[in-house]
Amino acid sequence: MSAALSFTSSESFRRTRAMLIKEFIQLRRDRVSFAMIIMVPLVQLLLFGYAINTTPRDLPTAVLLQENSDIGRSVLKALENTKYFKVTRQLHDEAEFDRVLAAGEVLFAIEIPRNFERDVRRGDRPAILVAADATDPVAAGSAMAALGQIVQTALLHDRGLPDVGTSLFEVRSHARYNPAGATQLNIVPGLVGTILTMTMLIFTALSVTREIERGTMESLLSMPITPIEIMIGKIVPYVIVGFVQAAIIIGIGIGLFGVPVFGSLTLLAALSTLFIATNLSVGYTFSTVAQNQLQAMQMSMMFFLPNILLSGFMFPFAGMPVWAQWIGEFLPLTHYLRIVRAIMLKGSTLADLHYDALALTGLMLLAMMIAVTRFRRTLD
Repeated sequence: MSAALSFTSSESFRRTRAMLIKEFIQLRRDRVSFAMIIMVPLVQLLLFGYAINTTPRDLPTAVLLQENSDIGRSVLKALENTKYFKVTRQLHDEAEFDRVLAAGEVLFAIEIPRNFERDVRRGDRPAILVAADATDPVAAGSAMAALGQIVQTALLHDRGLPDVGTSLFEVRSHARYNPAGATQLNIVPGLVGTILTMTMLIFTALSVTREIERGTMESLLSMPITPIEIMIGKIVPYVIVGFVQAAIIIGIGIGLFGVPVFGSLTLLAALSTLFIATNLSVGYTFSTVAQNQLQAMQMSMMFFLPNILLSGFMFPFAGMPVWAQWIGEFLPLTHYLRIVRAIMLKGSTLADLHYDALALTGLMLLAMMIAVTRFRRTLD
């Protein structure tokens, strides 16, 4: 009895060992899965360690100097010394002051009024205006909180100033587009792009590989149809699906969370369609590269991860290092987040959003070109 049991245990061990070896060999041959095992933790570690910053510094700031004075320069120097503000634009009038904020070119705009130095020396306590783009309250919050120390320290080393026992000037801060700092005004528009990215990628990434695994690709290839026609035929139905998804999310955001829509719904619909088509083109490209549906899904998730982390959805885009921002500029979600937030919360027009619209168009055309080039006209 014991001999039989020992024999059975020995056979079971050998069968289990053979199965383990077989799985390791199969895993080694599946290069996509093997790359995911290595790359996912590595990418997350690098991004969270180097690129993600919840207290962003050196935020782009524009300055409107109504007068060029020593005291005005001292105030600007004190603002930059906080490490939250970095002056990147010099403005010429109030119209440009409003435009750069609406276009998202800067996160802050500072106005130093005329006769500022004269009023300081007379003890009249003039006011400096600091307007913030509060569509991202996390990015603006820390910088706005640092304004209080500016009043106390900006003019400590300037001579000939009156000793009035109080601050010599005041800072009037204005959080535009989201004055209450409500997080739902930031999150809900962002969810439109995030959900569309995830669903559109998965839908189309599985399209070609599903045809191959089901054995229907032979029939498709025997038809008198070109690769571009196949791609358009597979993408267009999902454009409609994505449009319906976007309408549902925006409708719920307006009805339940009170998210406003100050801009044109027609423009939002047109640019949302462009964003949907861009993601569908990327997903279709993955489907032409992957050998099966599992690989297509893995590629989609690998692309989705940096979209979430480097687009400005979860963490302030302006607070990331330059190399991370460059990567983010090549991600469709980065541009769409700017578009949907600007249209809904700022009322921005196409003229304000032309850069992001052109970027989405370029990414879509690039993905389409790669997909058509990669499409296999014959089965392996």
